[in-house]
Formats: sequence, structure tokens, C-alpha cells
Amino acid sequence: MMQKQDILIVGVGGQGTILASDILGAVAIAAGYEIKKTDTLGMAQRGGSVVSHVRIGKKVWSPLIKEGDVDILLAFEKLEAARWTPYLSTNGLVILNDYAIPPLSVSLGTQCYPDTAEIQEILKQKTDKIHLIDGNSKLKQLGDVRTLNIIMLGYLSSFLSIEPQIWQECLTKILSAKILDMNLKAFEIGRKESSFVDLK
Repeated sequence: MMQKQDILIVGVGGQGTILASDILGAVAIAAGYEIKKTDTLGMAQRGGSVVSHVRIGKKVWSPLIKEGDVDILLAFEKLEAARWTPYLSTNGLVILNDYAIPPLSVSLGTQCYPDTAEIQEILKQKTDKIHLIDGNSKLKQLGDVRTLNIIMLGYLSSFLSIEPQIWQECLTKILSAKILDMNLKAFEIGRKESSFVDLK
């Protein structure tokens, strides 16, 4: 059995953050763990913040992760990763999609969007374990931007002691037959991408 994992999944509306957390929760339960999760949606339909707390372990009492306790930050968008940096533990892991979706304040010109180097410096205030992924370029292999969340889950799966078969079975149960094949391919793309890095 793997140790407790507190996982924070962050993104913006339309990136599939909630579906990703639902799948992760189903996978953990299928693997024999207890999970608690809670979701927070801002103005999701306008590209606002979407956050999912997912806690996995032998016994889990509360769905909310305390600030400073996040073991893994799975971020679908760069600025969202920076915003949630205070929640990372000092030994936390960041899996970051190198992609920017500027908020309204940036579009209106009242604020500037930080570049990737600035985002990484913010994250490094808490951890050096930062995995930067060009997830959107991977989407070109599939031709559907809606599979980003599954690519990111595929990458995440390499850091959790749960067999790939359980992930695939849960994806098959949760996703409709129409989109299943594409998403299974997306999962494998993400998992393969993680094979190129040191997972320690």
C-alpha cells in the first residue's frame, strides 16, 4: 500500500479538472484506498479557477488539504500553479502543464502574465521537484484538446503505486465509448512522457 497522498488538481474552466479528480478518486477506490475529495469552482464557464482536493490513504478524515500539506500539485495551467504554491509541502512534487490561459485582468491590460521562468521561481520557494510538461503539444498527436486532463493523469500515474490496468479499467467505466479510445491513448502518452524522467 502506498502512503497517504494529498493531491491538489488545479486548472481553469474547460480543462477537465473536475473529471480528472473524479477519475483519480475512482482509481484510488478501485485500488483499495479510502478517498475524500472536494471541488471549488470559480467562474469556471469564463475560464476561472477550478480546484480539486483529493486525499488518498488507508483512512482519510477530511476532504480539505491544509496549506503546506500538498504532496502533489497537478496543474493544468501555469498561473494556477503559482497561485497554489503556498499549499505545497517542502517535499512536494509539481506536475505542470507549460500553458498559459491569461485571466481577464491580463486581457484588459491591468496586469502582466508571468513567464515560465518566473512561475518556476515561485514554485521553487517550496520545492525543487518540478516537472514541466508541454501537454498541449502532446494534444496534437490526438487532435483533441479535451484530452489534456487524461494526458496529465497518465503522467501522474507513474508517481502513484497503482497498477496501470486499474487506471485503464476506471477510464473504461467512466468515459463514454465514443471518446474512450482517444483517452486511453492520451493516458499512455502521459505515462510514456513520465518514463523519460527520474521519478525519485
